[in-house]
Amino acid sequence: METSLETVALFSLKLAYEEEGLSPILRDDMVMGDYQRDIFELLVKRGDVETIQLKMNECLGLAMDALGGVEKPLGRELQKLSVEFSGARSLEQLDQPLLALKGYLKEIL
Repeated sequence: METSLETVALFSLKLAYEEEGLSPILRDDMVMGDYQRDIFELLVKRGDVETIQLKMNECLGLAMDALGGVEKPLGRELQKLSVEFSGARSLEQLDQPLLALKGYLKEIL
């Protein structure tokens, strides 16, 4: 799960900050400081669903802005997937929406 969380954060930040022709954002870049696998690993071990959702919502909000918000088709779909992720109340319930977010963001990158 930690890897998927880090990947969703990375894809979201790529949408928000990566510009064509410039160096790509990588997992070890400063912008990824609060969204690295080891941080998510600690949160998963603690079962801290709320903090995981808070961190993901920060990244997804940036991605949403980069996509033009809910007024645009890509933004509406991201919003739908984000709501499903935010509605989870346990780590097990996070798994499926997280995989859907990861797949969606990968497709639009």
